[in-house]
This record gives sequence, structure tokens and C-alpha cells, in this order.
Amino acid sequence: MAAPANATATGASAAPWYRLLDRRRWATLFAANLGWLFDGYEIYALILTVGVALHQLLVPAQFKAIPFYAGVTIAITLLGWGIGGIVGGVLADYIGRKRMMIVAILAYSLLTGLTAFAWSWTSFVVLRFIVGLALGSEWGTGTSMMAEMWPDGTRGKGAGLMQCGLGIGFFVASAVWFFVSGGGPSAWRVMFLIGVLPALATLWLRRGIDEPALWQAADQRRRDARAALQHGAKLSAVEEQSVRFTLSELFADRKLRRYTVLALLCSLTTTLGWWGISTWVPPYVGSLALARGLVPGQWASLAGMVYNAGAIVGYVGFGFLADRYGRKPLTFLFFALSLILTPVLFLWTHDLTLVLIVCVFNGFVTLGQYSWMPTWLPELYPTRIRATAIAFDFNAPRFIAFLGPLLAGTLITHFGGFGEAATIVGLVYIIGMIAVLFLPETRGKPLPDA
Repeated sequence: MAAPANATATGASAAPWYRLLDRRRWATLFAANLGWLFDGYEIYALILTVGVALHQLLVPAQFKAIPFYAGVTIAITLLGWGIGGIVGGVLADYIGRKRMMIVAILAYSLLTGLTAFAWSWTSFVVLRFIVGLALGSEWGTGTSMMAEMWPDGTRGKGAGLMQCGLGIGFFVASAVWFFVSGGGPSAWRVMFLIGVLPALATLWLRRGIDEPALWQAADQRRRDARAALQHGAKLSAVEEQSVRFTLSELFADRKLRRYTVLALLCSLTTTLGWWGISTWVPPYVGSLALARGLVPGQWASLAGMVYNAGAIVGYVGFGFLADRYGRKPLTFLFFALSLILTPVLFLWTHDLTLVLIVCVFNGFVTLGQYSWMPTWLPELYPTRIRATAIAFDFNAPRFIAFLGPLLAGTLITHFGGFGEAATIVGLVYIIGMIAVLFLPETRGKPLPDA
């Protein structure tokens, strides 16, 4: 019944991978990439502008503590993202991938625009939390939709192409800020007003994408099981699984519980590593430029652009390489390289030209590694709980990782620089290197649908 939406490449191995894809699958990729691009723009707009915004929203006596206030602001956004992401994943399993995608994009677009009207640091933080709630609900929905629509043997490629939307969004935000940053102390407000534009995409989403057949079949099984339960029928083990609340199902089954714990550790590594370290790349490069009498905002924008150019290649490259060499070795390698390149960038490199070159490679591994999640996570869980599971694995670590920017901001203030703080937080990559060894390899296997 679900085979047309998830057909394998068996019997068509001689054909190029892209010939296995029809219009519906390309439309699904475009929609998921677009949603993640919008998220990327919004998040990086905050990273690029938070310092400027705080200079307007705080009093001069608080300026010395701006790294701390910036860390709190990013942390609160991340906390809201974690909560909204889990709720969005659960809803996507119950109301559908397409419907949840439309709701998510519309919500965070409108809420992003409201951030431009913040009048104090407190109002700014409250609005960031609310925006985070909406932001979090898109990724799990788009990832589930992609995995369920693309054939076996191509999902890594599709996941990488989807995930690169975040890097494109980051790049676009960096490019826009390059031109907008010179517009005075309120230039940061323009960045968030531009974030309203993605709401227009919902007009196309209503007709341009389909619900995956795998989800429709799982939803029908859930409805049938509920109807049988209401009529007093005794449910089979499979039917009992269908009616159980999706979030509780993650921990009811021993195998799924083990997968979830390990995936959470890997996800925590990626999330804490990026939010606690790499978000400081633009201000770090900006500080180097300022020390040399250059314009810090423009150099921060350049750093953001080259970092995210590397990240875009990393997103896509991870997906293609994972389809060729496997999920496990690639994830381990990206964690290991991130561990090495963090002190190389923040502690040992001070020449501006060389810093920008290192930023490219750092972006490739520290941000590009996010592609392990849309590539690997959907292949660990059955359709009935897929969106809930991957949204939980992706977002739950934010309840810990939101402390990363706060910790890093405190360490930067304490040490009076970025190098030592980044190196300390970067040790988190060791956790991921260990956890990834205990997850199963799923390359080329069909999605579990029991």
C-alpha cells in the first residue's frame, strides 16, 4: 500500500539516483528545504544582530556584560525551540506532515516580525521565546515528510539537500546584514521585519505538496484501532501500539528506548557544540577586525558567509557520503573533526585571512554534521511515531544545550576572550564520538513501518 511512496532502488541500480524521483518527491524536498531555509534566516539574523540590538535595548552600564545578555537571549530562544519542536513533532504524527508544515511556517514568520518591535531587553527575550516555540515545530515535520517520500538508497542525499536549507538561510541572513548593518542602531529591526516574508510560501504549500502515503496508512491504522477500542474489541499488540501516545511509545519498547538514549547523546553533542561554540564565530571575527581598526560588522558578516558556504557543502556532502559509506562512520568522523577544528579556529588562528579560510572548514564539519539527524534518525523509528521520535531526539537536548550559549557567554566574559571558552565547550564532541558507536547502521535499508 505504501510502496509507491517509498520504493527501493532494487532493479534500478543502473539508473542515476535522481531518476528514481518524480515531481512529488522533488516538491517535498523543495518544501522541506524552504521551511528550513526560513528557520536558518531567522536564527542567524538573531546571531548577527543580537549585539547591536542589545546596545539599543540595554543601558550603557550593562554594555560590558553584553556577551552574558546575548547568551541568555540565545539560550531562551533555544529553550522555546525545544518545547515547540517536541509539540510540533507530536502534532505531525496526529494531524499530518503537510498541515503541520503550513502551521509552523505561518506561525514563526508572523512572530519573527513582532521581534522588530521589542522596546526593552525583557520584551526582546519574551518575544524570542515565543518565536522559538514556532521555529522548533518545522524540522521534525519536514524531515519525516522527506524520509517517507524518498526511496531507499537516496534518503541520505535527500536529507543533505534538505538540511542545506539551514545553511542557505544563514548565508542569506549574512548577506542581507552585510548591506543592512550600516543603517544605524535600528538596522537590526529591519532584519526581523524581512522575516515575515516566508508566510507567503504557505499559499504554495497548500497545493504543492502531498501527505506521504506511509503516514496516511499509519494514520488509518491508528483510527481503526481507536474505533475497535471504542466498540470494546480486544486489540492486538500492533493495535495497542497504534493507540498509545506517541511520546510514551519512545520509552515503552526496549529497543526504541535504547535508540532514543543514544540518539539524544549524539544530538546533544551536535546541538551543544554548535550553539555553545559556533554561534560565536561572527563576533569573534568581528573582535579581531576591531582590534585592527577595521569595521567589525562587515567582517562578522563575511565570516558568517564563508562559514555557511562551508556548511552548505557539508550538509549536502554528508548526505551523499552517508549513502555511500554509511551513517555511523561519517557521523563519527564529523564529530572528531569538530573537536580538532574548534581550538584551531578560536585559539590558534589570529590572521584575518587565515581565520576566514578556517571558518570554511569549521562550517563544513560543525554545522554540516547536522545532516546526520535527518539522514539517520528517520531510519530508526516506525512511521506511527517517526515525527514525534525525531523531533524529540532533535529538540529535547535543547533543554540542556540552551545552557551552552549562557555558559560560553559567561566563560568569554571571565577569560576576556573566545579561545579558552570555545575549547572547553568543544570537549562535548567526545560524548558524540562514543555514543555513535552503539547505534545500528541503517544505510540502504527500508524505513521501519511495524
